[in-house]
Amino acid sequence: MRDCFIARLSQMAEKDPRIMLITGDLGFCVLDDYRERFPNQFINAGVAEQNMAGLATGLALEGYIVYIYSIANFVFMRCLEQIRNDASYHNCNVNVVCIGGGFSYGALGISHHATEDLAIMRSLPGLTVVSPCDHWEATEATEAIANTPGVSYLRLDKSTAGTAIKSDDDFQIGKARVVREGSDLTLAATGGILAEALSAAEELAQQGIQARVLSVHTLKPLDVDAFAAAATETGGIITVEEHTVHGGLGGAVAEALLERGETPQFFHRIGLRHGFSSVVGSQDYLRTQYDMDCQAITAKAMQLLKSNLLDLKLHAQVAA
Repeated sequence: MRDCFIARLSQMAEKDPRIMLITGDLGFCVLDDYRERFPNQFINAGVAEQNMAGLATGLALEGYIVYIYSIANFVFMRCLEQIRNDASYHNCNVNVVCIGGGFSYGALGISHHATEDLAIMRSLPGLTVVSPCDHWEATEATEAIANTPGVSYLRLDKSTAGTAIKSDDDFQIGKARVVREGSDLTLAATGGILAEALSAAEELAQQGIQARVLSVHTLKPLDVDAFAAAATETGGIITVEEHTVHGGLGGAVAEALLERGETPQFFHRIGLRHGFSSVVGSQDYLRTQYDMDCQAITAKAMQLLKSNLLDLKLHAQVAA
């Protein structure tokens, strides 16, 4: 995803001198070409994330469209105060780019596991929160956030669902995409873990179960209409995220549906439920350890569908 990001940003910088990229002393292999081509639109702020965010705010107030770029938690958690008090409060066009969402840097441990970022950034007033699921979404989101007022958070994953697009797809901030049709249940995923949801849908299809799959690339604003439709048109909703279940995609969906008065037949959040992600290993290994992989999604879907069917039969017997 990061290659998709820098390729589109380079195209934008070529056309618009207001584009500015600031890095926290990393990404040199990825950023080498950009730095050489656009030396006046690139700053290395060093290992000083708070200063990076403050500098970005100042540039944005002068009319620049600024991207700050660093690994996972470093780009937002270390400078959260500056993002909140400086950039967000003043509604600046500062785009916070997180490289390595979720377990992307799994072998480096908890300091590099971005598993609370969506909840934290979603809570800040005026922020747009974008978590692309595939290469195409990462590319389109890079430019879309530049045209979105205020601060945006772009969470880029090491994994990806490839390029899960249809010929008539149109990327819009706040608009989820139906990447697979189905009516038995809905699997809604954000980030590269969409690939696991799509694999689970294939497994379910082999058992005669048709799952609708939503690519939820924007958590804020959330596409409430897509989830309201899922609640009424499919048997239930399972959200999938490489993130804590507290305050992320699942929390956002539950809040929105309850406030709107929509109740799916069943609802379940797949995500980190075991406190901190204290295990280390590859991204795939950690998904398996924390019950977020294809097998875990498939098993939970089967369990919920079976339980819901039994409940419906029981209610029918009582009513009779």
